[in-house]
Amino acid sequence: QVQLVQSGGGLVQAGGSLRLSCAASGWTFTTATMAWFRQVPGKEREFVGAIRSGDATYYPDSVKGRFTISRDNAKNTVYLQMNSLKPEDTAVYYCALRTFLGVQTTPSAYNYWGQGTQVTVSS
Repeated sequence: QVQLVQSGGGLVQAGGSLRLSCAASGWTFTTATMAWFRQVPGKEREFVGAIRSGDATYYPDSVKGRFTISRDNAKNTVYLQMNSLKPEDTAVYYCALRTFLGVQTTPSAYNYWGQGTQVTVSS
């Protein structure tokens, strides 16, 4: 059974930093594409970035240069380092695992999800 357990998040002032973690179990972590999404009430889940096997990373323009995804294969954990946070980054953040090859930006392409964690950026 695949499980994704998230940690981190919280409240930070604009310009600050936070790091989210997502520990995976039940899947060959090194072959998975891991992604982060975020969601605010009333809106669709938004792609924040992904890391594929081989450690290539992908980001949308909205977070490029501010957010960094990394993975520790020994710990089966993926991280989302968020710097220069803005109030518009406020959302519930989710990690996701895709068991098929390739990076996709749509939530439906991902098979498993973490429980979500709130990130609030105050102005």
